[in-house]
Amino acid sequence: MFRDRPDAARQLAAKFKKRPLHDPLVLAIPRGGVVTGAVLARELGADLDVVLSRKLRAPGQPELAIGAISEDGQVYLNHHAEEFAAACEDYLAEERRRQLAEIERRRWMFRAVRPQAAIAGRSVIVTDDGIATGSTMIAALQTVRTQKPRELIVAVPVASPDRLAEVGHWCDDVVCVHAPALFWAVGQFYDDFRPVQDKEVVEVLRSFAPEGANDETKPAPRQKSAR
Repeated sequence: MFRDRPDAARQLAAKFKKRPLHDPLVLAIPRGGVVTGAVLARELGADLDVVLSRKLRAPGQPELAIGAISEDGQVYLNHHAEEFAAACEDYLAEERRRQLAEIERRRWMFRAVRPQAAIAGRSVIVTDDGIATGSTMIAALQTVRTQKPRELIVAVPVASPDRLAEVGHWCDDVVCVHAPALFWAVGQFYDDFRPVQDKEVVEVLRSFAPEGANDETKPAPRQKSAR
């Protein structure tokens, strides 16, 4: 279906042809979503920034998401994980701490080259290279919505149809190139789905940084969420 993430992003951008957007901002979920987001932002003449969320992993199955956590500490649990969460509170609390620590590490690294973009009043497009469970996307949308965008759009090249429908409840619109009935993993729809490294994300964000942004600037420490 897609040669690689840039090809997927160009096909995704075509879905926005002639669609009016107000001061558009693309928010990408790292890491793979930043490659997709960079191409999408350039095609749409939009700004690019990141929105940080991380999946909460099932015990013993690190590739399986039971939910996700956002940069501001909000937790979203998949419906099938709610009973598990009640029975494994200690595990979930520790996994939450681990993922918040990783979010904080990335926040310091990425904000050193790209100060956080303003969201209020803008057409905001949240993107990733695909949606499997939808957990990280929903966690990201929860955070973005609190910052009062003019409209909140999810745009992805490929997604599981049922999870795409769930994501749609958390935004104003969904734009997707391909939502196949037979879906196992995002990577099955890419010829080239190589991992994206932190260094590549930093360089992409540096290229979109506002004029005058200082590479030595560090974000202020974030207060711990009470959630």
